[in-house]
Amino acid sequence: MSERDPLVGFHYAIEVQGVINGYFTECSGIGSEHEMIEHKIVDEKGRESVHKIPGRLKWENVSLKRGITSNMDIWDWRDQVVGGDVDGARRNGSIVMFNQKLSEVARWNFENAWPLKVSGPSMKADSNEFGIEEVVIAHEGLYREK
Repeated sequence: MSERDPLVGFHYAIEVQGVINGYFTECSGIGSEHEMIEHKIVDEKGRESVHKIPGRLKWENVSLKRGITSNMDIWDWRDQVVGGDVDGARRNGSIVMFNQKLSEVARWNFENAWPLKVSGPSMKADSNEFGIEEVVIAHEGLYREK
């Protein structure tokens, strides 16, 4: 496999304060964007142009999904926020992507994160699908390390 080949993500883990808190099969929202400011300019010859410059930086919320397990770490973390202790719930951590051989192939570190949303599975008695739970994490910075 060449270093230029696309990475294949088999599953993802979230590490909070260096401890793995769960493995996930789906991850989205890894990214950032700037608001765009249009600055209208008239040059010395009277020609108008628009310069586009970066405004405020915005980080996307990270969403992770997995089959529901008996692990309560994410629910306990969310309960800290529900109880009003957002500052105490803020954590640094990582989203780790693994390939089919369970080798780490990419890592994104996040700062001052807290669980914005945790949702359990949709339940249907006549279904034989896995129950899916989701956690959405708000943060103040996400940087790719690997």
